[in-house]
Amino acid sequence: MPENAALPSDMMFIESAGGGGPEVLRPARMAVPDPGPGEVLVEVHAAGVNRPDVLQRSGNYPPPPGASNVLGLEIAGTIVEVGDGVSKDRLGEPVCALVHSGGYAEYCVAAAPL
Repeated sequence: MPENAALPSDMMFIESAGGGGPEVLRPARMAVPDPGPGEVLVEVHAAGVNRPDVLQRSGNYPPPPGASNVLGLEIAGTIVEVGDGVSKDRLGEPVCALVHSGGYAEYCVAAAPL
């Protein structure tokens, strides 16, 4: 659970119920992820849909090792929590990011902006 008391403990995300077309996408719930060292938690305001997302949804592109099964490689939003080594001055900062996975969700972990 995030240490920021204003954040919910769980969130909605879009899961892929097996390989296929857009009809396999459905809303689900999961815990809000925690940012690790050098990472930030972003409240997602927009997520991109790109070719790797479509290939992964269809079952033809596995996520990289260690990445979640939640689709979404491109996000834009606001930093709402920071991990160790990231200044709290970043809170509230608008960002866009390329992520390993997890963009089709209300919150997503990303590498801290430089």
